[in-house]
Amino acid sequence: MKELYRGKVKTILAGDDPDEVMIRFEDKVTAGNGAKEDDPEDKGSINCQISSIIFKELEKAGIATHYIETPFADIMKCKRVKIVPLEVVVRNLATGSIVRETTIKQGRFFHPPLVEFYLKDDRKNDPLLTPDRLKIMEYDPEPFVYQALRVNEVLLRLFSRINLDLVDFKLEFGWTDDGELLLADEISPDSCRLWKLGTTQSMDKDLFRNDCGDLINAYKSVLSDLQGIFNG
Repeated sequence: MKELYRGKVKTILAGDDPDEVMIRFEDKVTAGNGAKEDDPEDKGSINCQISSIIFKELEKAGIATHYIETPFADIMKCKRVKIVPLEVVVRNLATGSIVRETTIKQGRFFHPPLVEFYLKDDRKNDPLLTPDRLKIMEYDPEPFVYQALRVNEVLLRLFSRINLDLVDFKLEFGWTDDGELLLADEISPDSCRLWKLGTTQSMDKDLFRNDCGDLINAYKSVLSDLQGIFNG
């Protein structure tokens, strides 16, 4: 398959249909915009399978995504989209950058959830975007906020079933040639903060960021628990 694009942890390949792509999840983990990286075995296939389960659940809930199927353990077949250069972050609890950069206290509960926008540009370190900046850049935030909050509702219910608190997560979206806005990229412990229920024990990429645990064991546990819901 022809390689179309290589990112930090995923490679986009041409599909048989010009309206489809194959997304290969690589055995790589990065932090700090690639400043820190490692190559843990099976990480790609674990994240691919977690993302596949989640996208299927979102589709059942009526949320349009780019997902089609998972032909291989580490590859998703998806609709081809033009990625919107925005990262949409939903926060249910305060931690990470929002605590470091503001006076908001660690662990504060956000009700309603906080939705933030960041420019998707590693060279600029993905800066936070204000509503006025979004307007000048000609992006209407409302469709993204609406979809992000719908995704949050589904994910909160899903992760609570496996005894995890959904702290925050990042979403990406893309436009089809027909002008449909689809949820894209991945949803996995790479893009979500997950804490064991009622604790601050990480089950996500913070284990790698902060050198505080075994990332692969945590990811395997998340996958196994999700599979147990639907296969048990």
